[in-house]
Formats: sequence, C-alpha cells, structure tokens
Amino acid sequence: MNEFIVITGLSGAGRSQAADILEDLGWFVIDNLPPALIPKVSELAGSEGSSIGRVVLVVGTGPYHDEVLPALQALERQGVRLRIVFLEASTDVLVRRYESTRRRHPLAVDRNLAEAIEAERIVLQSVKQEADVVVDTTELNVHQLRDRMLDLFAADSADKAMRTTIMSFGYKHGLPLDTDMVIDCRFLPNPHWVDDLRQLVGLDPAVADYVMGQDVTAGFLDELTSLLDLLIPAYVSEGKSYLTIALGCTGGHHRSVVIAEELAMRLRVRGIDPKVSHRDIAR
Repeated sequence: MNEFIVITGLSGAGRSQAADILEDLGWFVIDNLPPALIPKVSELAGSEGSSIGRVVLVVGTGPYHDEVLPALQALERQGVRLRIVFLEASTDVLVRRYESTRRRHPLAVDRNLAEAIEAERIVLQSVKQEADVVVDTTELNVHQLRDRMLDLFAADSADKAMRTTIMSFGYKHGLPLDTDMVIDCRFLPNPHWVDDLRQLVGLDPAVADYVMGQDVTAGFLDELTSLLDLLIPAYVSEGKSYLTIALGCTGGHHRSVVIAEELAMRLRVRGIDPKVSHRDIAR
C-alpha cells in the first residue's frame, strides 16, 4: 500500500521545512501542489512499475483553499495510507516571519498581512479538524521542528502502531496547542513550597518521591491509567495515528514531570512505548 503524508497549514508555519526533513528520511516530496492534482499523483504512484511508495505532498492555500479538503477526501477514497500534518503558529510570529523574508502572503491581495493570516486560519479550520497531528511552530526553531518531525516519522514506516507522546508543561507558559488530551495536575501538593525541593525538577528522585508519596497520587494515576486503558484501544480502532497526552502543573518543573514519567512507565507495562517530553522543565 502506498503511503502519503500531506503537509498543510498556515503559510509561514514551516510547511516546506517540514517537507525537507521528510525528504531526508527518504520520502518523495512534491511541494506547492495544487490540491486538484492530489488524486492524480496517487494514481501515478500506485501504477504498475512505479518505484514511488512513500510520498509527501505539501499543500498550500492561495486560490486553492476551497479545494484542499475535497482533494484529501478523494485521496482517502483511493485506499492509500494517509496522514495529515497541519502546521500553525501565532499571528504575531507569522507576521514577523513574513516581514523578515519580505514574501507576500497568498491571501494578502486586498487586506493587510495580519488580516490575511487570520483569513487563512478561518478557511483552513475544516482541514485542521481532519488532521492526524497539529504542530504549533510558534516557539520552534528549525532544529526543534526537525526534532518534532523525526519524533513523528523517523520510525519504520511499516509500523502501523499509534504513536503516543506524553508531555509535561507549565500552565504559566500557556497551554500546548498540539495535543489531544490535557490533564491538570495542579491539585497535587506542590514541591515548590518545600525548600529542599524548590530548585530541583521532577526527574530528581527526591521530587519524585515527594509527589508519589502523597495520598492522592496513587489513586489519581490508577484512575488515569484506567481511562487510557479504555481510550487507547478505541483510538487505535478508529485509525488514529498519533496521540499526545499533556500533563500540566504551574511551572512545568515538578508535578507534571513526575506524573508524565510515571504514566509512561505504566503504559510501557501495557506494551505501549510513548515518547516523553518535558516542554518547560528548563524554563
């Protein structure tokens, strides 16, 4: 079966850079493809004698934004393995990126740059809802974007298992946008108020012992694990390719880190090998 990754999303959010990373992994990349041609490319890739099995299509907007979703739906009907990656970023960051490159936004014909970005965000909302994974590049440099894409796609493409990521974060730094499930850990006693623990992080055994030693922690983890025992097989059954679970505390240094590490261990016992990331641990 041919495999297709469609990279779409907001102009300036890093579509071409993401495609370059996948090209380094051996994917055949077609950039700036008009959406109406997507089903035709699939037919050519699936034709007898074709040596192209893994294809990345970079799809923008411009005059084609009404064609994107129908083209993706037509591709799915052809029976290929399709994964959709949607890239986005905050408007102010996109404005700065455009100003630094002096490129023209595809929808900035009769509106200013910020208005064009917001208009594109609106017209692509239906496409975003169909995406397998949404990557927010607001705070990512090109090296961090590469790491994110490698996390998602560097594994053997023959592996059809759902890729699971567990992320810790701090609410004071904002909610992560590229996540499927957010769990608030701020009800747990905070090691920040223990003098000997304040300067440590959740990876330190002393902090882990403190958080795990609270009466409420074990019951919370048991209930959360039971919930995931129900949800993960259901997500797999529905064909979901990626699942990101975000665990938050105030600063992202202590409680969420401990719970993320403990939850990952519990999932590994169940045959699931999640990637664990701690977004704000160094802030």
